[in-house]
Amino acid sequence: MPDGLRVLRSGSATQGVLTTNEEFSAWLREREATDSMTVEQVPLDDLLGWHFSAGRAALVHDSGKFFSVGGVDVSRTGRGPRSWQQPIIRQNEVGILGLLAKEFGGVLHFLMQAKIEPGNRRQVQLSPTVQATRSNYTKVHGGASTPYLEHFLRPGRGRVLADVLQSEQGTWFLGKRNRNMVVETTDDVPVRDNFRWLTFGQIRQLLTVPNMINMDSRTVLSCLPSDTSGWLFDPLAGNGDCADPEFAFDLQRSLQASEAEGRHTDAEIISWLNDVRIDTTIEVRPVGLAQLEDWELSRSRIEHRQGKHFRVIGVSVASGQREVTQWAQPLIAPCDVGLVAFLTRRINGVLHILMRASVEAGFLDVAELGPTLQCNPATYADLPPQERPRFYDYVLAARDNIRYDVLLSEEGGRFYHAECRYLVLECDAEPAVLEPHPDFRWMTVRQLMALLRHHNYVNVQARTLLACLHALW
Repeated sequence: MPDGLRVLRSGSATQGVLTTNEEFSAWLREREATDSMTVEQVPLDDLLGWHFSAGRAALVHDSGKFFSVGGVDVSRTGRGPRSWQQPIIRQNEVGILGLLAKEFGGVLHFLMQAKIEPGNRRQVQLSPTVQATRSNYTKVHGGASTPYLEHFLRPGRGRVLADVLQSEQGTWFLGKRNRNMVVETTDDVPVRDNFRWLTFGQIRQLLTVPNMINMDSRTVLSCLPSDTSGWLFDPLAGNGDCADPEFAFDLQRSLQASEAEGRHTDAEIISWLNDVRIDTTIEVRPVGLAQLEDWELSRSRIEHRQGKHFRVIGVSVASGQREVTQWAQPLIAPCDVGLVAFLTRRINGVLHILMRASVEAGFLDVAELGPTLQCNPATYADLPPQERPRFYDYVLAARDNIRYDVLLSEEGGRFYHAECRYLVLECDAEPAVLEPHPDFRWMTVRQLMALLRHHNYVNVQARTLLACLHALW
């Protein structure tokens, strides 16, 4: 059976096979009652194991590993030329986000971890089997080994279902990528207390629960095999838990659409994105944190002088459930809940998603495919409509045709209480968006899923929404 159909079969097992939903809920309650983490904000100058380099240019770990926070001066040419300065995280290491898979009773299961991160608003969230930077899994911290790591490193790796390097937030990270892996094993796998095997059906249901499935899980889930050639369900035949069977049918139809059914061919989309990458240049120069314009570096934190964008804070952490029981670190704390949205519409009977060429300072390839809208509303609250992002007012005003609307957290290991409202909207009643700005293109679900097999094409916010589409079919 093709892997895409195996994933689909697992996705239909919404009541569980190895672990029932009732057993999962009881286990999660136990983890939330048992696992704990104490997070205390402390001044950056008092972060144990961290120091400012000469001239307070950057905040670095004493080991020279893990990550650092420095300043950058950014100049962008092309459409919308501008320049700015900001703090940014430098983390050159490629981490592993690994999801272990195994069949039980003929149904594919995935080993999920109940994990606490210092930046999580809801402390316990479901993470991949392995979520570790290179510094962590090589034990620079001197702590315990990363469980299940052997399944994702040679030798001993099982059958690889997905393996692709994907970017992280290009507005907060400089050149950061993680290796997104799904590996299937036939070995006997001892299950630790903080781990449970779940079907894809159980996981996709949990994607509708605020702050339950963490960002690292969502990006790996988006990379799962999706080839369902020859299969299409009947929306009128009582298809389990679909809240909107007709929209679910449209999604599956878009996943199977031929190249000829897309508004643009695959080659046209790649050529358009390459045009943006060639026509846009970004120069990123290092600047000392103390020299950043519009930013104030104090003993306690780094923050924008107008209270916009984000702050850099320090935290002291204590937890008995991690490889290291105590540590300190800086975190980026956004000043508002983000807004991320897909606009969808049917073109010649096939559902399309409106994608934007997102240019971000931290991307290795200048631009990647991002959602229709991706912004921090507080940044634009006092600006006139013509200076707000395209489709900003339309998304905020939407009341009808909302197919998905859930608050989800960003990566709690680097960001403090960072949350975004993720939406999927239908806009068939708005023909004006059919011919959008040159930075936008309509794409089928198949075209997007195909690009997920390759590096640096789809940004992390768009990958989250693609994972969330699974909750709709």
